[in-house]
Amino acid sequence: MDAAVVLAAGEGTRLRPLTRNRPKPMLPAADRPILACVLDALVDAGFDDLHLVVGYERDRVQNHFGPTFRDRPLAYHAQEKQLGSGHALLQARDALDGDFLVINGDQITAESTITAVADAHARSDRVTVAVRESDDAPAYGAVRTDDGRVVDLVERPETGTFRLMNAGVYAFGPSVFADIEAADRERGELALTDVIARHIDDRGAVQGVRTEGLWVDATYPWDLPVVARELLARGRVEPPERAAGQYVSPDSTVADSAVLQPPVVVAADAVVGPNAVVGPNAAVGQNATVGAGAAVRRSVVDTDARVGATATVADSVLGQRARLGDGAVLPGDTTDVRVGTTVHPEVRLGAVVADDARLGGGVTVAPGALVGPDARVAPGAHVDGTVGEGVEVRR
Repeated sequence: MDAAVVLAAGEGTRLRPLTRNRPKPMLPAADRPILACVLDALVDAGFDDLHLVVGYERDRVQNHFGPTFRDRPLAYHAQEKQLGSGHALLQARDALDGDFLVINGDQITAESTITAVADAHARSDRVTVAVRESDDAPAYGAVRTDDGRVVDLVERPETGTFRLMNAGVYAFGPSVFADIEAADRERGELALTDVIARHIDDRGAVQGVRTEGLWVDATYPWDLPVVARELLARGRVEPPERAAGQYVSPDSTVADSAVLQPPVVVAADAVVGPNAVVGPNAAVGQNATVGAGAAVRRSVVDTDARVGATATVADSVLGQRARLGDGAVLPGDTTDVRVGTTVHPEVRLGAVVADDARLGGGVTVAPGALVGPDARVAPGAHVDGTVGEGVEVRR
């Protein structure tokens, strides 16, 4: 088995405002997109025939990765309407003629998990599913197994106690496509887990492979600093390690008086100014700038973003090309965060500043604020709650 299909067509609505203009797989995992980490794991596991099912804002994926990844060709398959993961997989049908692996493009998974599923499937013609023990099993799809067989697969169960979760890595034979077409659609969508559940009910032919190792997912915007922390803890970033826990691209510029508190990553063409303090658990993306005397900790500063001189950024995410003026303050704290009509209690979040938003000098931001793309906040103003896309906030 050398073919792998990456499902990367979804939007990730719970990650708004960051996904307003780009899909979840293109959000930052420390210093690069989540999808780059997924593709790396596949290549390291020996997969050379790589297929990406893309949909929402698919140009952002194709323009970033192009026709190859680490010298392996990338084949793109478009899902014109987001009608579920089963429907997404159908888009790659004509390009596959043997057994193949399927992996979610928005979850970072250890190479060892991918290898374990592929090896187990090679010894059987059954559907193979990666499972792992987790306290969060009900949130991601719960699994029960019996002697290596999956006997129950429940998407977000409302009742019952589950300790095993669906890790989002599968292996199938070509017959799965007929199974997908025969499956009932729930609410107009066709979920891959529904197809697998039919195999459990009809044939008892689904094997579950217990896995461990790295598995990390961003469900909400405030999860992205956690993703960065997990990757930094394992050194799973692109730049080399300059000193213990300091991953610094040789193509970056870090002032002699700047302090990098490990673990920290500074990507290519980034600039860290004099007397700035970056880290711990901070990621400065490609061509991003941290101004003189600024402090960035437990945060992600995405590609082309700018942190002004003497600004403070804690427990926050700055999107691509976001601008934070001199002396602005995004303090980290635990607070309740409202996303739509849902209130999430006791979230550790300074702020989320989406792509192309601009916060002027001296702006103060209440913990838990969500600033939409292209928003404008005047110098000296205060931000609290949610600022919508393109909204102007005056002092």
